[in-house]
Amino acid sequence: MEPPVRLASTGTIIHGVSVGEVLGVSTLAEARLIAGESGLGRIVQRLNVMEVPDILAWVKPHELLLTTGYPLRNTPQSLGRLVADLDERGLSALAIKLGRYVDELPDEMVEQADRLGFPLILLPNDVGFDDILNQVLTDILNRQAAVLARAEEAHRALVQVVLAGGGLNEVAAEVAQLLDVSVAAVDGSGRVLATAGPAEHVAVLRESIAQEGPPRTPASGRARSFASVPVLAGGHHHGRIVAYSPSGAIRDSDVGILERAATVAALVVTRQEAVNAVESKYRADFLRDVLTGRAGTAERVTARARAFGWDLARPVTVLVAELDPDGDERSAQDRLVACWTAAMRRHDPRGAVAGFSHEVVAVVDASIDATRVAKDAASAFADVPPATFSTGSSRPSSGAETLPEAYSQALKAARVGRQLHGPGAVAHFDQLGVYRLLSLVNDTDELHAFVRETLGPLAADADAENADLRRTLQVLLETNLNVAETARRLHFHYNTLRYRIGKLERLLGNFTDDPHLRLNLTLALHVLRMRGI
Repeated sequence: MEPPVRLASTGTIIHGVSVGEVLGVSTLAEARLIAGESGLGRIVQRLNVMEVPDILAWVKPHELLLTTGYPLRNTPQSLGRLVADLDERGLSALAIKLGRYVDELPDEMVEQADRLGFPLILLPNDVGFDDILNQVLTDILNRQAAVLARAEEAHRALVQVVLAGGGLNEVAAEVAQLLDVSVAAVDGSGRVLATAGPAEHVAVLRESIAQEGPPRTPASGRARSFASVPVLAGGHHHGRIVAYSPSGAIRDSDVGILERAATVAALVVTRQEAVNAVESKYRADFLRDVLTGRAGTAERVTARARAFGWDLARPVTVLVAELDPDGDERSAQDRLVACWTAAMRRHDPRGAVAGFSHEVVAVVDASIDATRVAKDAASAFADVPPATFSTGSSRPSSGAETLPEAYSQALKAARVGRQLHGPGAVAHFDQLGVYRLLSLVNDTDELHAFVRETLGPLAADADAENADLRRTLQVLLETNLNVAETARRLHFHYNTLRYRIGKLERLLGNFTDDPHLRLNLTLALHVLRMRGI
């Protein structure tokens, strides 16, 4: 029965030397490679001596196994299976002394070693295992110490970049210099945020990222042309650090430095997010003060706006994007701000944009098509259904003094537009018609009183029949009292409609003969359509 495989930990040694380098040490000067030349790049991290027949239960990955063949002296037929078993367990190579216990290796074993790329090394008889162990392990530990020292030096250099206030550009430049590679910092959506290295190599890196991303990282211990490590902070994936070497010289130790760079990049990203959050709050507070007339003189407003990169001294239009009801405001509001910020960056980099509790306000150049900006933001926002938003735009504002009035117009346009056209509406204040005039009446109690006085019992929705009669009245007024057309629209018989007209006149008065009463009724119905505004 085969002994169980013991998948032991690799211990604290994480770096090593290749089999080819092991053959270069002085104690193995007379050693000879007899098979598996294609595996000389395998990494040796530890050494082991084969003293018992059930050695497979005790081997570990990346080991160089030394043997005299003593455990196999009575079962030479097991040599044929040994290479495959050792390769399966991740060993690096087998070094054997012939002549004392095993005279020769079977052809099957040599052929299998060549086929698997598993190095078979013939050791000279005058070299002791202790000398080999001492010299190779010394080289491994020296290599480990050098790698750790290099990693520590890289870590100090990267931390210094952050302490000096550097960003992703400086981190990428430092990594490129440390590893002699081209580097790119990429966000979670695949957008390249920073690069460093020769222009032609950066171009290759960008192309790889734009297509399918860097090729999959090869097995441990092998050099590669590309390497990619994630940037993680606070349980969130913020992107990745990608490196490219045209000579394919990126090794595991370089990947370790990239991982340290990713940790530093995470610090940079979270620091920038914190700064952005504070700046966003200041921008929102300032813009709210401007739009409510509490920001001071026009000169002060213009000067402070310039510090945020905004130009409020030119003719502008105010846009208000308000989340429609029934959406998940907590998850949608941040996305709404991001979509409008991106749209403003494309259409008017000097425009102002800020998120309030339930809305986003943008101030754009009056010469820019506000509808296009709103549709651009809506297109980006469409990937988070079922949330939608309605947008209202103001008349052009000549300066900071008139921005509060423009904000009020845009807010009313957004709310009236939603009432008239449903969620996702885009409305301009000047296109609201009579609703624009009604929206300018600040005393809503007076408007509601006018509706009750004019429509009487038809003003309430408690009775379904009243709502039905109100619909009949609305279509009659829309058709200019054309009875035949109204009957056709409502699918009523002519006599049924005549009966309803009589009932309406008993409730409301002789509106068929009184044009002033018809005007009042029309206005009252319009006010009802604006309910909630």
